[in-house]
Amino acid sequence: MDWTALRAEFPVLARRAYLNAGTDGPLPARAARAAADELTREAAEGRAMAHFTRRFELADGLRSHYARALACDPADVALTSCTSEGIAQTIGGLALEAGDEILTSDEEHPGMLGALAAARELSGASVRAVPLARIADSVGPHTRLIACCHVGWMSGSLAPAELAGLEVPVLLDGAQGVGAIAVDVQAIGCDAYAGAGQKWLCGPDGTGMLYVAPALRERLRSHRRGYGNLAEPGLGIDSPLHEDARRFDTLALSAEALAVALATVSLLERYGWERLYERSRSLAAQLVERLREIGREVAPREQSTTLVAFASEDAEAERDALAQADVVLRDIPGRPWLRASVGAWNDDEDIERLLAVLAR
Repeated sequence: MDWTALRAEFPVLARRAYLNAGTDGPLPARAARAAADELTREAAEGRAMAHFTRRFELADGLRSHYARALACDPADVALTSCTSEGIAQTIGGLALEAGDEILTSDEEHPGMLGALAAARELSGASVRAVPLARIADSVGPHTRLIACCHVGWMSGSLAPAELAGLEVPVLLDGAQGVGAIAVDVQAIGCDAYAGAGQKWLCGPDGTGMLYVAPALRERLRSHRRGYGNLAEPGLGIDSPLHEDARRFDTLALSAEALAVALATVSLLERYGWERLYERSRSLAAQLVERLREIGREVAPREQSTTLVAFASEDAEAERDALAQADVVLRDIPGRPWLRASVGAWNDDEDIERLLAVLAR
C-alpha cells in the first residue's frame, strides 16, 4: 500500500505534523475542489429543482458510504449535522419519564452530557454515571437506556463488549470510533450509534450519522419534522415521515457539505478500512512506546484505538508550544494530559517531530 500517496492528499501534512483527527480530521485537497465545484455550479446555474435533486443524490451516496463504514444497511442510517445531534435525537425520542434512569459512564464528552442534562431537566429522568469498564454490570431495575462512548474521547478507552445482548437499549457515542477503528454496529450489539463526519472520516464540520436499529426505530419519536425527513412533503401537514432511518435526518445539509463529505469518505474507502485501521493502530502503538522511552506517562488505553493521551505538567502551554513548532494536537480540559490522534495519513516523521519538541 502506497501510504505516501494517501499522505499527499492532505495539504496540511506538507508542513505540519497533524495529530488532531479526534477533533477535526485533516481535509484532503480533493474535498476543497468538490466544495468549489458545487458552489461554482450553484452560482452559474442557480438553485432550482435540479439543484435539490442533486442534493438528494449526494445524500443517498453519502448514506451508503457511511453505512459501509458502520457495516449496516443504508436504510438504518440517518444523516446528521454532528454526533451530538444523533445522541440528542435518540435520548429525546425515547419518551423517558420521572423514575426512569439513564446509565452512563464517568468519562463522557460534553456532546453526550448536554443531551443527558436535557433529559434530566425536561423529562425528569435520572442520570447515573459509573466507570466505563463496569457499565454493563451496573444496570439497575429502573435503567431504561445505556448511553456511553464507544471509544473514550480522553484516552481511547473502549466500551465493554458485554454491552452486546443486554435487554436495555444501548446508545453509543461513536465520535472517536467510526473511521478510526473497525465498527460493526450489529456485532457490537448497540441499538443506536451516533458518529461524526468531520473527525476520522475527514469530512466537513456539520456532518455526521446516526445508526438506529429497526426495533428501536419503531420506539423513537421524531420531534423535528421538515422537508428533509418527510416522505411526501407535498401532502403538507399530513405528510408522513420516512419509514426508514431517514425520518431522523437533519433537516438541511448543503450540497457543498455533502460533496466534501462524499469526496473524503470515498477516498478513505478506496484504501480499505481494515488497512487504514491497521496502519493507525500500528502508528499509535509506536507513539506509545516512544513516549514511554522519553519518560512520558501514557494514560490507560485500548491497543485497538487510535487516541494516545499522555502526561504533561502544563498541558495548555505545551500544546501551544507544539503548535508553534507546527505539531498539532490538543489538551484534555481538567486533566494534565495532551492527546495525539493518530491516523493512517500520519507517518514516522510526524511522531518524531512531536517527540523532538517534547524533549526540549
